[in-house]
Amino acid sequence: MKMMWLAFVLGAILSWGTYVPTLHEGQKELGEGKPSAGAVRAFLCVGLAYFLTAVLVPLALLYFDLAGGEKLQFSKAGMLNWRGLGFATLAGTAGAAGALCIIMSIKSGGSPLFIAPLVFAGAPIVNTLVSLTWHPPAGGLRPSALFYVGLVLAASGAGLVLYAKADLDARSRQVQSATAGQAARQIGASPVAVEGNVTQ
Repeated sequence: MKMMWLAFVLGAILSWGTYVPTLHEGQKELGEGKPSAGAVRAFLCVGLAYFLTAVLVPLALLYFDLAGGEKLQFSKAGMLNWRGLGFATLAGTAGAAGALCIIMSIKSGGSPLFIAPLVFAGAPIVNTLVSLTWHPPAGGLRPSALFYVGLVLAASGAGLVLYAKADLDARSRQVQSATAGQAARQIGASPVAVEGNVTQ
C-alpha cells in the first residue's frame, strides 16, 4: 500500500499521454476527416467525460465511504469553506481551460505530434514556479543548481520539438511538391506519346 501512489502516477502518465492523440482522433471523426471541423463538439464530449469522472466518481467514493475517511462536507469551523472551494474550483477551471487550449490548437492546424511535448515540457516549469511562489522552502532556502539545470533542459526540449516540427514541415512540403510534379507530368503525357513508348 505504501507504493500505491506510484500506481496512480502511472495512471496519470498513461491517461495524459494518450489524451492529445485520442482527442485528435475524435475531432477528426466528428469533423468527417477534418479535425478543425469537429473541435468544439469534441470539447463537449470532453466536458461530458469530466462530469462522469470528476463528479459522479468522487460522489460515489464519498457516499460509500471509499475515500479514506473523507466526508461529503465543505464546512470549516461551522462555516462554508469558501477558500478551499474557490481554489479547488479555480484548479478545475484551469484544467478545463488547458483542455480547451489544446482543442483550439488542434483546430488551428497544430499537430498532436508536437502539441503534447510542448505542453508537457512547459507545464512542469509553470507548475514549479507557481509552487515555489505559493509554498517557498522553509528558512529562506533556495533550490540547488540541479533545479535550474532541469528548467533549462525542459526549455531545451521544447525548443528541440519546435525545431523538429519545422524540419518535418519543410520535408513534408518537399515530398508534396515532388508528388504534385510527378502527377502533373503523368497527366501531361499524351495518349500518342504513351502509345509510342509502349510500341517501342
